[in-house]
Amino acid sequence: MWNPDILVSRTRHSFFIHQLVGAPTSHLFSDLQKYKEKKTPIYPTDFNRIRTEGEEMPVAASAIYFLNLRGDVLINRLYRDDVGGNMVDAFRMHIMQTKEMGTCPVRQIGGCSFFYMRISNVYIVIVVSSNANVACAFKFVVEAVALFKSYFGGAFDEDAIRNNFVLIYELLDEIMDFGYPQNLSPEILKLYITQEGVRSPFSSKQPLERAVPNATLQVTGAVGWRREGLVYKKNEVFLDIVESVNLLMSSKGSVLRCDVTGKILMKCFLSGMPDLKLGLNDKIGLEKESEMKSRPIKSGKTIELDDVTFHQCVNLTRFNTEKTVSFVPPDGEFELMKYRITEGVNLPFRVLPTIKELGRTRMEVNVKVKSVFGAKIFALGVVVKVPVPKQTAKTSFQVTSGKAKYNASIDSIVWKIRKFPGQTEATMSAEVELISTMVEKKSATRPPIQMEFQVPMFTASGLRVRFLKVWEKSGYNTVEWVRYITRAGSYEIRC
Repeated sequence: MWNPDILVSRTRHSFFIHQLVGAPTSHLFSDLQKYKEKKTPIYPTDFNRIRTEGEEMPVAASAIYFLNLRGDVLINRLYRDDVGGNMVDAFRMHIMQTKEMGTCPVRQIGGCSFFYMRISNVYIVIVVSSNANVACAFKFVVEAVALFKSYFGGAFDEDAIRNNFVLIYELLDEIMDFGYPQNLSPEILKLYITQEGVRSPFSSKQPLERAVPNATLQVTGAVGWRREGLVYKKNEVFLDIVESVNLLMSSKGSVLRCDVTGKILMKCFLSGMPDLKLGLNDKIGLEKESEMKSRPIKSGKTIELDDVTFHQCVNLTRFNTEKTVSFVPPDGEFELMKYRITEGVNLPFRVLPTIKELGRTRMEVNVKVKSVFGAKIFALGVVVKVPVPKQTAKTSFQVTSGKAKYNASIDSIVWKIRKFPGQTEATMSAEVELISTMVEKKSATRPPIQMEFQVPMFTASGLRVRFLKVWEKSGYNTVEWVRYITRAGSYEIRC
């Protein structure tokens, strides 16, 4: 089956798992609210159970049409009998001819809903007559176009459709069943739909991927993202934890808003079909491990994850029981998970601004930046942007580190420090001369000071990899590499 992304929201005592495109918007939040009140974990199948209590599970499509820019039907497929074959006439008359194509991609005409998207010179229109999963429908269209491009040599337009009628009909029968999306992975479908698409003479010729043995296992099994038979001389795993710090601080130094958004990126060069197990210093994961091994939690910082989005390769059953991330990785580079943290954030920099107005034509700006991370760590590419009035005529600077200049295009003093060691501070003093105007100056809030930076081997959330285990039946040795990077997201200080 086609696997949507899974979102896990963390409450105080349990995780809630969302299927982003597995439930209609009208039901998603009400279902979550019911479960949050009961403080009961939601599993992926629970959404289907909730929907079937008194109503039918919403479909993604009853029919799909491919139209050119004139509104002519190039190809269509009816998946259910609750819509008529002439429904496209209503779409052509009420939407295409009224020039309302760019207003909203979802329209209701009569008793039917139309979801449409333009790709090149083709309109793809999905029609449903009952409660529908809109997000799933649009996700299906995007994945289907990517599948067609992989067969057509990278092109998807009116000519490609006209040249590949038979192949498109065969693919449409495989990727959707009675209105519900199925497997849309090009790697798997090419194992048993081996017909080559007619390529446009203008598209670059790309060789079809070589079929691999044991296609049945990949078609029916749960490992559609990885093919068998991979062999590497050196088995390596690269893991990067990349975080963005978002901060809004008041002029008095109090934190108004602060959170961290992060992602775990992996690059795997592993032979065979390995099973990986990743352990983090997440509070719930450590508590579950301590409970299973009947021993107290080791001392050290633990963090609380608010939201987690997993890649489809993650085994959610083991995550629910063991609270560890277990997966069979895709080959090459992929994003394993995303997360967000709102408590216990370690700010890498403190900024202390002082701005004084000396009459109507002069200003004095003093900015002190302190690095809070360890002394053995250093930040790269530090940029501090201090806004100044539009009528700035002349500026002069004194800095203890780096270089500063006035950028008139953004009305800011830009202070750049190439390398900023930890547990140190740097200051900038600037005198700003303004153009004298006869208009009375209005009191207005100044724009905030903005920062850009990158701190290697540091995480603002405190997230750490406790272990990364690789198991494969041949028992080969692996080399694991772990790297941490913290960057500035929206890092603003009011002045």
